[in-house]
Amino acid sequence: MMNHPFIFFSRLFLSLALPFCVAGCSTFNCTPFEKHLGAEQNLITLAAQIAEDLTQQAMPPLMPRQTELPILTTTFVNNDNLKETSRFGRILQEHITSRLVQLNYSVQEIKLRETLLMREQSGEIMLSRSLQDITQQKTLSPQAILVGTYSYTERVMYISARLINPKDRNIISSTDYRLCMDDNVLAMFGLKRQSAGAGDEIAPPRESLLDALFY
Repeated sequence: MMNHPFIFFSRLFLSLALPFCVAGCSTFNCTPFEKHLGAEQNLITLAAQIAEDLTQQAMPPLMPRQTELPILTTTFVNNDNLKETSRFGRILQEHITSRLVQLNYSVQEIKLRETLLMREQSGEIMLSRSLQDITQQKTLSPQAILVGTYSYTERVMYISARLINPKDRNIISSTDYRLCMDDNVLAMFGLKRQSAGAGDEIAPPRESLLDALFY
């Protein structure tokens, strides 16, 4: 007995797709193929892509290796409440900062404490998010400020990142992304994915009217 055409085409699709997604591919997340071809979202890769897109599209172009003209990065915030952020927003900022430095742009660390904090059995700490601890550094003139927002519904997140000229507030570069929130990203917001059900499976095609009449 011949296999159902759906099974044949499913196996054909998998045989063609697997060489390109041996370790999984997040492109298939939030699609009917997620169960078989989905993968964990790599936020480091996403942050690197954001940094590269913003710097390549900037107009006027940004100047690398300019210590007196740094880039300031800020935490990504909830687009519905600009005073609200999350672990996701902080992590994305950190990874974008790293990639900007790797691209030879000067980035000023604004979370630097005024004095070294030493804690027994904890180590030495120089970073802080408390305004009282931040160093009163010499005022520099940044060539751009990174800002970003995110909003999400169910498992789909929309991210907007921009580079802004602080002198005139003009947007010199902007880019947008769509992200499927996997279990790790959901956990950063205290959320969990609903248990997989029948709706996650790929339903076979209905029997055609001609098949019903002649077979």
